[in-house]
Amino acid sequence: MQHPYLPPPYPPPPERAAELRRGFAEEARSERPDLAALCLLIGAAADGALGEAGTDTAQAELDRLAGELPYRPGGPHAWAQAVQRLLGERYGFHGTPGDYQRLESSLLHEVLLRRRGLPILLSVVWLEVARRAGAPVYGVALPGHFVVGFGAAEEQVLADPFDAGRVLTGSDAQMLVVGATGAPLDASMLEPAAPLEVVQRILNNIRAWAAARPERSDVALWAVELALAVPAHPARLRYERGQLLVQRGEFVSGAEELDAYADLIEVVDEPAARKVRQQAHTARAMLN
Repeated sequence: MQHPYLPPPYPPPPERAAELRRGFAEEARSERPDLAALCLLIGAAADGALGEAGTDTAQAELDRLAGELPYRPGGPHAWAQAVQRLLGERYGFHGTPGDYQRLESSLLHEVLLRRRGLPILLSVVWLEVARRAGAPVYGVALPGHFVVGFGAAEEQVLADPFDAGRVLTGSDAQMLVVGATGAPLDASMLEPAAPLEVVQRILNNIRAWAAARPERSDVALWAVELALAVPAHPARLRYERGQLLVQRGEFVSGAEELDAYADLIEVVDEPAARKVRQQAHTARAMLN
C-alpha cells in the first residue's frame, strides 16, 4: 500500500514481500549465491513497482554492458582500464556525496537506471559486468569504502567505481583506509569479498539509512528480515527485529522475538538476557 506521507519507493504488499524473502533465503543458501540476483531481490523488497519483468530488464542490461567490453584486453590493469572506459567514461557511472542520502543508491535496478549509487552498489555493477565478460574480478571490502580488484594478489589492481572507476595506486588505497579508520592499510583488507559478505554490507547500509529516518521503520524491518535470511548472520539481528516490531506497534510478535533472542544469549550473558526479557514484558504490557 502506498503511504501518502512517505516518498517512493514503496514496499510491496505483504504476500509479495513474503515471497521475496523466501526467494532471497533460497538464493542465499544455494551452493553458489548469485550476487546480482540477491541485489535485485533486495531491490524488489524495497520497491513494489519492481516485478519480474523489471528484474529481467536489469539482468539484460548487465549482459548488454558486458557485451560492449573488449575480448580479453590483457592483464589486470588492462581489464581495469577497459571497464573504467566503458562504465565510468562512456556511460557515466559514478557517485557523489548526495547519493548517500537516497535509498535508491542501494538498489541495483535504480543504480543501473540512474548510473549513480553508493560505492558498494557501483562496485556490484563493475563486478557483474566484468565477470560476465570473463575478467578476473572481485569485490574488496575496504573499511568505509568498497572497491573492486582485478587479478591475483601478487598483481592485484584496484579500481574505485565511486570515482568513475579510477585505478588506484597503493597510496590511494592507503589513504582511503586511513581516512575511514585512522589505521593503516592491512593486507587482509585486500582479500576478495564473498557474495554474501557484499549482500550483508548492502543490507547494513540500508539499515543505517533507515535508522537515521525513524519514519522509515518499514525499510529497517524488511532489511533486517532479509539479513536474517543470510546464513551465519549475527544473533543480534533478532534483537533488532524485535525492537522494530515493538516500535511499529506489533507488540506480541516483537515480544516473542525479544524472548527468542534472550534464549540465545542467556548462556553467555545472563544479565543481558534478563534485560531483554524485561523489554519483552514491557512490550506485552503495552497491549493493556
